[in-house]
Amino acid sequence: MRRSSSAVLQARPAIIALYVLIFAKGVSAQVGAPPPPAAQATPLPLSGRNGQSGGVTAAEAPVPSTTTSVNTLNPTVSVQGAFAGSTPSTTQLPFSGKLSFDDAIQRAIRYNLGAVGMAEAVLQSRGQARAARSALLPNVSGDAADTEETFNLRSIGINFNFPGVSIPSVVGPFNVLDVRGRISQSIANFTNLNNYRSAKELARAGALSAKDAEDLVVLAVGGAYLQVIAANARLESTRAQLETANALYQQTMMQLQFGRAAQIDVNRSHVEVLLDQQRLVTLQNELAKQKINLARVTGLPPNADYDLSTDVPFAPAPSLTLEDAIKQAFEQRSDLKAAGAQVAAAERALAAARAERLPSASASADYGVNGDPSNLRGTYTFSGTLSVPIWNGGRTAGDIQQAESALAQRRAELEDTRSQIESEVRNAYLDLQAAASQVDVAQQNIDLMTETLGETRQRFDAGVSQSVDLVQSQESVAGARLDYIDSVFSHNLAKLSLARAVGNASQSLHNFLKFQ
Repeated sequence: MRRSSSAVLQARPAIIALYVLIFAKGVSAQVGAPPPPAAQATPLPLSGRNGQSGGVTAAEAPVPSTTTSVNTLNPTVSVQGAFAGSTPSTTQLPFSGKLSFDDAIQRAIRYNLGAVGMAEAVLQSRGQARAARSALLPNVSGDAADTEETFNLRSIGINFNFPGVSIPSVVGPFNVLDVRGRISQSIANFTNLNNYRSAKELARAGALSAKDAEDLVVLAVGGAYLQVIAANARLESTRAQLETANALYQQTMMQLQFGRAAQIDVNRSHVEVLLDQQRLVTLQNELAKQKINLARVTGLPPNADYDLSTDVPFAPAPSLTLEDAIKQAFEQRSDLKAAGAQVAAAERALAAARAERLPSASASADYGVNGDPSNLRGTYTFSGTLSVPIWNGGRTAGDIQQAESALAQRRAELEDTRSQIESEVRNAYLDLQAAASQVDVAQQNIDLMTETLGETRQRFDAGVSQSVDLVQSQESVAGARLDYIDSVFSHNLAKLSLARAVGNASQSLHNFLKFQ
């Protein structure tokens, strides 16, 4: 009996060492985790207008352009990039075959590819803001582990050899079950806080850019609609001119039979008919192409098999002084507000970079049960961590330098946006004044040329003048009518451009164009 007790006493150090080993492994599994990595400021791209780092936001995505060229010689609307396309709109909005101005605008706002892309980019920027916010909120997780293990004592230097006592060099197997819930919380981390604030400003800038995209859609679709109206007016004018030329040709043919006109007069009138027929074919082709372009930007099938149901005649522009227009533009333009939000985001990013030099604190806790499945015991861990940055190889200085450069660029872009908006308002205002004068001159020209044509026809019917004079008068009237059509188109386009330059074009469109 004494021998057995002595053997047990001699084996006690090995048993104690074994328990210490098992306890040490359990402790290391629970509290031996390294501290969380230091937070880093999220870098912003140098420019807030194109390109981005770490994702796409509406405020930073490349914005397609829509430009107008307003003059009575060659008024045009140029739509480039994503705004020139669309997704199908007839699947959700039935189409009767007649397209009104309001219907075209509403379809484009919902289905134009530029507007759709900006709306999706807004959702993405909001998702990035939510991801940045997650660093400030508690993180809760749970895990369960069932481990069966054997261990070689000799691998850690435990090698006992006592007479009469057999201690194996490999112990186990041990079956340990651990079921645990964990929670961690950042208590004071100003870098993560400013990263979230910067992401919120970027999301706000994205929403404002999407709002500005609606004005670009109005400009693109409204200009395309006006082009179709003008093309149709040119076609109708040429068709009326062709009927007049045919009537003159028939009249000269009759006069030739009675000897009151020469063959050269018949030939001249016939040539005029052929020229008008050529112009008619060209204008029919141009009208079809303009209708296809309008269909493309509104989400309709890309064909010309539809009619317009809205007429936009000449109407005086709303009484708005240049100073009031510039003031309203500075107050309403969404792209200016987006540029301001970009500056605010860059300021928050700089604050996040500077906060990398500040201490941060975090806390974590877990609770669960572990041990042999037949004998589980509750255990918990609570830890608090205070991290004090000392030196990280110059990373913080580099982050600050990047953030300062981005902020300087965003401020420069804000000032440039203000200057650009003022120049757009001034240009649209000048175009509007010039187009209004051109409409007045074109109308007077039509009246004079129509009066001259009537007198020339009377002289021709009386046999006093030749057919060449009548043909020239008809050409002059036709040219005056085309000038009037182009000047009215230029005037409407200038009003549309001014509505976009002032801001909130979709709401103020009726006030500027006064279409029927």
